[in-house]
Amino acid sequence: MPQQRSKATAGCHWLPFDRFAVDAGCRSDRGRIRPLNEDSVCVVVPEDPEMLSAKGVLMVVADGMGGHEGGELASSMAVERVRADYYRGASNPGRALAAAFERANQDVFDHARRHPKLAGMGTTCTAAAVVNGFAWLAHVGDSRLYLVRGGSAYRMTQDHSATMELVNRGLLTLAEADRHEERNVILRALGTHERLEVATWKDPFPLHTGDRLVLCSDGLYETIPDDELGDICTRQGTSAQACDALLRTALDRDGTDNITVAVLYVSPESEEARK
Repeated sequence: MPQQRSKATAGCHWLPFDRFAVDAGCRSDRGRIRPLNEDSVCVVVPEDPEMLSAKGVLMVVADGMGGHEGGELASSMAVERVRADYYRGASNPGRALAAAFERANQDVFDHARRHPKLAGMGTTCTAAAVVNGFAWLAHVGDSRLYLVRGGSAYRMTQDHSATMELVNRGLLTLAEADRHEERNVILRALGTHERLEVATWKDPFPLHTGDRLVLCSDGLYETIPDDELGDICTRQGTSAQACDALLRTALDRDGTDNITVAVLYVSPESEEARK
């Protein structure tokens, strides 16, 4: 069966918290050249009010590697495991995310070990959980989380890449790293080794009304500069509209890679949402 170009979509979810509402959505596209989409994405909104209060809204983006079959499988396995395990655990959101990443890493690693033709399969994985106005993070690889605030986009993750290592050593500037020919050489990925080092935040990040969180694969941010990403998001009314505008811009400019984005918008709670 031919694969549809748009692999995953999600509409808006208005969720009332204390003084604001959360609107989340996602889009993924295989691009104009790639035969398969090796990206995976999910936005999870618990229906149970107690679960929503305890664990909040979850967004996950993964960009697979290791050939068409291996990359697509690795990213989908990672997203499904993180989605399931995050909500299953009783620990706080930060520990639950880290534990879910470790379990996903073991799943992908063990699967590749049982199937030699999939040797080397792995995936980036970046997840954000928003719980009662605070964001929690787990991150491996070079997919990114951005905060869009006041019209500007701020990188909230650091790429686990060869060029970022050179930036940390003072040998490249961030602008030079973004253009470097080895910018896609990943130093850390989920599923490639039995042990995984997950980047997390020690404390949650407080969100403000009007903030947007943007998770994306490199197929998006390599075609849209950070300042323009912030401008595009700010001009859209909903997360679904922001996802559509970002995806359309990336496809119009290049579209050779898989492109995936998830957006969460923190808006003032409407009178309709209070009813």
